[in-house]
Order: sequence, then structure tokens, then C-alpha cells
Amino acid sequence: MNVDEKVQYWIEIAEYNLKTAKVMLTGKRFLYVGFMCHQVIEKILKACYTYRLEEIPPFIHN
Repeated sequence: MNVDEKVQYWIEIAEYNLKTAKVMLTGKRFLYVGFMCHQVIEKILKACYTYRLEEIPPFIHN
């Protein structure tokens, strides 16, 4: 998978997570809305990282 495909992958996952957050908002599942929005931000940051540095982001959460 080349860099452009990986960036597109992260963007698609972020869009999916955002749609999920909207569904959770409609269902008043506010804790999960926050969690899904956190996931959206994480995926977009990974897309930016991949785009700018042309490498896969490290698998860390610290």
C-alpha cells in the first residue's frame, strides 16, 4: 500500500467514525459520541502524519 492509499484509508476510517458519532448523538449515547470523536481526531492525525512524513505512524498510545 503506497502513501496515498494509506492516507485515504485513514480518512475513510475517520469518516466512518464520524458517521457513527452522529448516530450515537441521535440516540443520545453521549459517552460514545465523545469516544468516536476522539477516534476521528486520531485517524485524521494519522492521515496527516502519513502524508507529511511519508511513513506509517508508530503504534503507541503514550
